[in-house]
Amino acid sequence: MAVAYPRFLVSDAAVDPPALMVPSAAPPPCPPVTLTQDDLKKIAAYKAVEHVRSGMVVGLGTGSTAKHAVDRIAQLLKQGKLKDIVGIPTSMKTHEQAVSLGIPLSDLDSHPVIDLAIDGADEVDPNLNLVKGRGGSLLREKMVESASKKFVVIVDESKMVDYVGGSRLAMPVEVIPFCWNHSLKRLVDSFADAGCVGELRMSVGCTDKAYVTDNGNYIVDLYFEKDIGDLNEASDRILRLPGIVEHGMFVGLATSVIVAGVDGVTVKTKVGNEFEVDSFCYNDLRNGF
Repeated sequence: MAVAYPRFLVSDAAVDPPALMVPSAAPPPCPPVTLTQDDLKKIAAYKAVEHVRSGMVVGLGTGSTAKHAVDRIAQLLKQGKLKDIVGIPTSMKTHEQAVSLGIPLSDLDSHPVIDLAIDGADEVDPNLNLVKGRGGSLLREKMVESASKKFVVIVDESKMVDYVGGSRLAMPVEVIPFCWNHSLKRLVDSFADAGCVGELRMSVGCTDKAYVTDNGNYIVDLYFEKDIGDLNEASDRILRLPGIVEHGMFVGLATSVIVAGVDGVTVKTKVGNEFEVDSFCYNDLRNGF
């Protein structure tokens, strides 16, 4: 996907960058430049890494957007702009990426409280509730991000929905392999009023081999025709079923979301029971892009 954005400048000089974004109340007119969806993911990820401080324990997310955040943290460590970072990876894939980049790692046993987690999402609703896990790492992601003081979500604007399930794409549920079809049928029956259908996720390129998570489990993907209503009640309904390990609804966990979109970057932050919204334009994105 390519969209038109204000042009940004790339500096060849090795200088300390200014802040990535500036307030967009009166952005200067700029000729358009084409950015891809991956460019937007990178912009959101870099903006999130501005929250990382030396000495922090950081939850390292999984997926195409979170990958950019991990790359950026490693870059700043190499430059000496960040020091004494400890990363807690949310998947084997992220663990391998972080090791290859030289990011020191640990786990929740050694660091049960995490300063900051940065991760992407498959859906974000207006109240910062999420769907995650289409990449298969929902259980470890939820364990790490629920242990974090701050959880910053990074997405491009295509991930914003009116309600959880609103994209009509998969809402993943991790299940044990034993009698997975029984679990699938019970899940679908539990949400019949929302027009739910479900299927077992298969390994990429296979029609006869189930996808297996890092934890040795299967994933059932649920699809909803309608709003499923109260998310806490829906969560309880799923987790009460024997054989269910975890689901991909992240309810009330995100503290802020950074959205890269057509008109710039929007940061929505939870403050008590309210939300603060800040907007930034693309008039100076010269560091690393």
